[in-house]
Amino acid sequence: MYEMRMRPGGVERLIRNSPQVTNDGDSELDLDRWRGLPRRQTPLWPDPTEVAAVCATLGKMPPLVTALEIEELRQRLADVCEGRAFLLQGGDCAETFSGNTESHLLGTTRTLLHMAMAITYGGALPVVKVARLAGQYAKPRSSETDSLGLPAYRGDIVNARFAAESSRVADPQRMIDAYANSGVAMNLIRAYQPDDLTSLEGLDDGAYDLLRASPAGTRYQAILAEIERARGFVRAWGPAERQAVRESKVYCSHEALVLEYDRALARVIDGRAYAMSGHFLWVGERTRQLDHAHIDFVAQIANPVGVKLGPTASPQAAIELCERLNPENVPGRLTLISRMGSREVRDVLPAIVDKVTAAGAKVVWQCDPMHGNTEQSVHGYKTRHLDRVIDELSLPSAGWCSVMSASHSRCGPSAVKSRRTRSSCAGGPTLPLLPRRLRLPKAHHQPLPEQIRHALRSAIGCPASRASSTRNR
Repeated sequence: MYEMRMRPGGVERLIRNSPQVTNDGDSELDLDRWRGLPRRQTPLWPDPTEVAAVCATLGKMPPLVTALEIEELRQRLADVCEGRAFLLQGGDCAETFSGNTESHLLGTTRTLLHMAMAITYGGALPVVKVARLAGQYAKPRSSETDSLGLPAYRGDIVNARFAAESSRVADPQRMIDAYANSGVAMNLIRAYQPDDLTSLEGLDDGAYDLLRASPAGTRYQAILAEIERARGFVRAWGPAERQAVRESKVYCSHEALVLEYDRALARVIDGRAYAMSGHFLWVGERTRQLDHAHIDFVAQIANPVGVKLGPTASPQAAIELCERLNPENVPGRLTLISRMGSREVRDVLPAIVDKVTAAGAKVVWQCDPMHGNTEQSVHGYKTRHLDRVIDELSLPSAGWCSVMSASHSRCGPSAVKSRRTRSSCAGGPTLPLLPRRLRLPKAHHQPLPEQIRHALRSAIGCPASRASSTRNR
């Protein structure tokens, strides 16, 4: 059983002491112990000396985020853990350097904020907004090679997507490119006033054509219209609304996959290590082995962290992860992210939730309905049927929301993925199911205007009001 203990000081201590960011104390905190442990999804770097030189360069660079922001997010996630807030995470499955543009970054952030406004309006709960931005450049792979027999594309931080042997060689210099692109993204998001990004003007552009044509889209537009009327009233009454919107911060997250990168950007403050490559890091389903490198690394850092739990996860494995990653049982430190798939969630998740809840572990429960519902075409391209995504979230008596309600657990919300290509999501109110035999090369790379049409429907499909109704009784 757990006893909850709060870390002393927290944000207030950081503000009072104005600590300096250093690398002192790295060895005492075992930040490099992962190097001697088993590790999956390891990039095949051709020259370890070059990797070390790149990491040394990154180690001298300014951090991308601050310890103050990291602790602030941890405290906000504690509110989610206690049922006082709702967590919304969204963005690309994997970012690309070429896609790191102003329009893409602001489009993703703006849509995330719109979804948060709708959830807050429907559920009367504040929303903690976490974007898969400014660092989500790595991709875990199920195979070492692709359908052409080439080394697998592991994300822009490791190698290039172009289908050639030379392009797929792991290049450590790309970690510096990832740092530069992440810095640009962070600076852009910080530079824009949140009230500019949450403006509801311009919702009739091409990005919402399919959404507006669906029943869910009609409902979503009606919600936003009501919100805008309410905001207009508060704006006329006084400055409170404007200040509240400005405080609507978006935090950035990525998978802790390329450990060389995250370790190089780790810094020690007041005896605690922070991975300053992002606010929130998670470990994926393929790399969550308790005695392996990825879990060991995130166990050493003070950031809030998450772990993906797929259909092979057991209740005992979930408990062991809680004990390993959150031994002090600090609310907001650990998020358990279900990515079971619509067919497995009702069979696997209830036992996990029951055991973790009975142990008294303070965790945020989150659902990633995208990555457990993936199908592969004959060309190797991945697609997801939207109806299965929605079913995993909100299927009556069988979906994630129902499992949370039945267990009386406080739940966070869904993680949603921006849909930048026509074949990355299929089905739903306006799109047909893609047959397995469909050949997708052209469709897969055809961009859609702006972001996250399907994510908007997900936000409505499992509203915050359900989260608020599942608090411990």
